[in-house]
Amino acid sequence: MTTASVTQNFQGSRSLPKWLAPTLLAVAILASFSINSALASSNPEATQLNLFAVALVAVITYSIGFYLASRIIEGQRKSADRLVTILVTGAFALAVVPLISLAWTVVERGAARFDIDFFTFSMRNVVGAGGGAYHAIIGTLEITGLATLISVPIGIMTAIYLVEYGRGALARAVTFFVDVMTGIPSIVAGLFAYAAFVVIFGPGVRMGVGGAIALSVLMIPVVIRATEEMLKIVPNELREASYALGVPKWLTVTKVVLPTALAGIATGVMIAIARIIGETAPLLIIAGFTASTNFNPFDERMMTLPVFVYTSYANQGSDAQTYIDRAWTGALVLMLIVMILNIIARLVSKYFSPKG
Repeated sequence: MTTASVTQNFQGSRSLPKWLAPTLLAVAILASFSINSALASSNPEATQLNLFAVALVAVITYSIGFYLASRIIEGQRKSADRLVTILVTGAFALAVVPLISLAWTVVERGAARFDIDFFTFSMRNVVGAGGGAYHAIIGTLEITGLATLISVPIGIMTAIYLVEYGRGALARAVTFFVDVMTGIPSIVAGLFAYAAFVVIFGPGVRMGVGGAIALSVLMIPVVIRATEEMLKIVPNELREASYALGVPKWLTVTKVVLPTALAGIATGVMIAIARIIGETAPLLIIAGFTASTNFNPFDERMMTLPVFVYTSYANQGSDAQTYIDRAWTGALVLMLIVMILNIIARLVSKYFSPKG
């Protein structure tokens, strides 16, 4: 590399002034707003300004202007760094904006029926306005709780076997089937549970516990994978130190390995619960739907929030808006339950993970 090229690469030792970035952003927003307003006014079919187009044009204009200003003032190396920073930030915004938009839409439309009646009344003998999702909330909590009780012990013990004990053909077979189960369609899990219960109880069976079995088929591979990865990153030095003190392997796993990986395992379990709590197809098949409250998952049909949302939207009565409002509020409650579960996982990770 010649001296001239080195000098050219490191040219522009000055930095951009602090006022340049906000000024460029303001100019880009104003220019984008003006352009899109002019296009909207010239189009008679456009009823309102497209805010997404305004934001997109503003971001592109700002990125190009900021890169050119940095190239002129700071030189090639710093401008390239700033360009990559803009691209990474833009990719992050591209992923986050739809999530924020979805959450805002659910909150905005679900607030219409987010009242005490929604949490204290079922849909029994309710036609049109009124009623609530008390029966669906109870069903969701009970079925998801049963699925968790089934899946977590099986998933954790299977992961312990694969990481700590599993060798040979059996371990490879278990790993293969876990990979297959990870991608299984949810409706197949519902059909499996229904077929199993039909063999025992006869045709037409509908039970909440059947829904728990179907959801556990979907949840177990997620728990296994999450726990397996967490156990793998536990340092082998901890195991060797325990063995050196004469501690047997089973006690090393329960007292050293699992507590060290507890934070990650708890997070994995919460991800698995979030994976299954919104499933609709398997619960429609085996748990069914009802307008009444059923506290016993081993007897008769049980309503769940995903099925409640589906039926409210699919089977609208004469007052369609009432059913749609209930559907949006059911989706909001489901989202809040998942958020609460994630907060609990964070607290478990914070207070039960090893210190120091």
